[in-house]
Amino acid sequence: MAAYDAVIEIPKGSRNKYEIDHETGRVYLDRVLFTGFVYPTDYGFFENTLGLDGDPVDVLVLLDYPLFPGVGLSVRPVGVFNMTDDGGSDAKVIAVQAKDPRWAHIQDIDDVPEYTRKEIEHFFEHYKDLEPGKWVKTEGWGNAAEAEQIIIDGIAKLKAEGH
Repeated sequence: MAAYDAVIEIPKGSRNKYEIDHETGRVYLDRVLFTGFVYPTDYGFFENTLGLDGDPVDVLVLLDYPLFPGVGLSVRPVGVFNMTDDGGSDAKVIAVQAKDPRWAHIQDIDDVPEYTRKEIEHFFEHYKDLEPGKWVKTEGWGNAAEAEQIIIDGIAKLKAEGH
């Protein structure tokens, strides 16, 4: 599996939803989650991609310690959590740091501990519950090959749209 550049927007354990302005590079507070939930992993996006929702392809990075918003790193996709929300199709690629030997045993989604997968699924099923007009429909898990294809498609979509 190839490695791809990702940027963290939200550290694990945060209720703050940050977004990076892709023109200025500045990190903005989008909102504080309406529920008492915190992000179960570091959350960000793949550079130079465009997802089906019009934003860069999302990534959840499994790490031992949370990173700061704006930190970039090389990651390897191991799976994908498929979902749709009020903004359309919104797949979340699951990844690990590409060259960290502590994560070398995680090669595909079935290698991610079941409890970690349940935490991710529960978070995304309910994190918008108290936000008026917002909804989420979860659609299950996909493997590493499916995750990588989402990234490849996101790179192609960005190029096709002339960015």
